[in-house]
This record gives sequence, structure tokens and C-alpha cells, in this order.
Amino acid sequence: MHVLFIIDPLPLLKAYKDTSVAMMRALIKRGHSISVAHQGDLFIETGRVFVRSRSIQIEENANLHSNAWWAYTSEGNEFPLVHFDATIMRKDPPFDMEYVYSTHLLEYAGQQGAKVFNSGAAIRNHPEKLSITEFSEFTAPTLVTRDMARIRQFHAQHQDIVVKPLDGMGGSGVFRVLQNEANLNAILELLTQEGNRTIMAQRFIPEITNGDKRILLIDGAPVPYALARIPLAGETRGNLAAGGRGVAQKLTDRDLHIAQAIAPVLRQRGLLLVGLDVIGDYVTEINVTSPTCFVEITEQTGFDVADHFAQALEKAVLSA
Repeated sequence: MHVLFIIDPLPLLKAYKDTSVAMMRALIKRGHSISVAHQGDLFIETGRVFVRSRSIQIEENANLHSNAWWAYTSEGNEFPLVHFDATIMRKDPPFDMEYVYSTHLLEYAGQQGAKVFNSGAAIRNHPEKLSITEFSEFTAPTLVTRDMARIRQFHAQHQDIVVKPLDGMGGSGVFRVLQNEANLNAILELLTQEGNRTIMAQRFIPEITNGDKRILLIDGAPVPYALARIPLAGETRGNLAAGGRGVAQKLTDRDLHIAQAIAPVLRQRGLLLVGLDVIGDYVTEINVTSPTCFVEITEQTGFDVADHFAQALEKAVLSA
């Protein structure tokens, strides 16, 4: 297969722990070719979706801590997206309007015969925080609104809550609001932009001290291990970007129950790879843009997540 990755600039990636790089290396090991492009390299001309891309090679013994872990093997060339056997959308958030436009181009390319994973429509239609509300049986009490009075009522009812923007990543903009929080109004004014931006409020889940688990779903089934992102002492965010420590753990019975209920639904919608965030017994986020944690799980358990994904991609391309 010739696989195209739509991705952030390669020099910006921390290759030694980057999930996209792990995917590329696994595909190359299985005999496939890799090309890369940036989000801005997608374009439509005469009604067809094209991309300007460059092919790359990653040597098996490449120093992933260096700035020369890959080599270009072609100059920039323009192809219709259907030229590639598979296109992998791995551009990291922010999920801004440029990202939305890209999902439209990927959706159009899919209609023209391109095989895109995750599909443009599926990414766009599953906002990562909002989409948990579809599975309310697996979520803690949750409120989505920009009405500050309603959030204050929710806080009065539950007393210990978390509030966060719908478009944040890496734990940015997340506040825990305790019962007697003197800055409640200021926090809500900041996050809602004086009542003009919709946010999410959730009852605080104390099991965060045991970690915010990332459960990976590949082709409608869970990987048998999760990565628990355990917060620093005194911190309520487990995100690795916020200093959390990643510990791989075998899925619990509850983890499996949640994953096996949600995974087939999302697979049917064109989501080959999904990252569920689970705290205690509750799903807190459904990541569909560029789920991570492949490398950490593989290094700690020996289960080769990237190769597992590569096999799933091969199967998906054949059946698409």
C-alpha cells in the first residue's frame, strides 16, 4: 500500500514517542510506502480533491531522538487523493475552521473514491467532548451550556465540579471548582466569554487520583491495555501535557464493558481509531482526531499497538 499521512510538520514531532511516527514505522516494516502532507496541502481543482505530498523513508535503526529520523525520497508532487491506497488524518488540534474545511475536503475525496481514516465526516461529526453525551449511561452528571446561572445551579447541586472549554486539548482551560470557590463567577466569565461561549461542566470524579485512562479502540475493538495518565501531586489533570505520568494497565471489566458498548457504534460511522478517556467508571472524552499513547503502551506491555493498527488498516482498505 501507499499510505498518505496528513500531519503536522515532521521537525515538530517528538518522534521517539509520537503515535503517528509509530504508525509509519509499523507500516514500513510491513512493506508499505509512506508519503506526508500538511493540512494546507489539500486543495480542490476542477471538482477533484488533490494533495501536494512528499514520500519519506524511515530507517529501522533511525535515531528517533535526532532531527534526522526521516529522509525525503521525492520532491513535492501533486496527486488526486484517490492516488493513495489510504489516507490517514493525523493533524493535531486545534479543531478550528481550517480543520473543519479539511474534513470537508476529505469527505469529498471519500465520495470520489479515496479511502480516508478516520473519515472527514466522522471526525467532524464527533466533537471530542460533546460526543460523550450520546452515551450518557457511561458518563458522570454533565451539563453543556453557556448560561452561567445554569452552571451555578449545577455547581450548587454537585458542589465539586470540573468546567472546561469544548475545544481545549492537553488539559488546557480545565478548572476544578470546589464547594466554596470564591472565584466561581470569574472562572465562568472567563470560560464562557461572558456568556457567549458554550462550555462543559461535569461532577468531579475523585478516581482521577488513580489516573485518566486512555483506552484505544481499533477497528471496533479495544486494545487490551490502557494508559492511565496519573496526575502530579496536587493536580487534578492527568494529561501527559499537564505533567501526568503514564502507566499502562490491563483493561478492567468495567473498561471492557464501556469499550465493547461504544466501539461498534463508532466503527460503523467510519472511525477506525478512537481514544476513550475514562476516569473511574465514567467516559469523559471520545478522541477521534489524533489519538495517542501507542508508544507508551507498547514499551510497557510488549503489545505492539502500532502493528495492530497497521493490520487493521490493511483489512479496512481491502474491505472499503
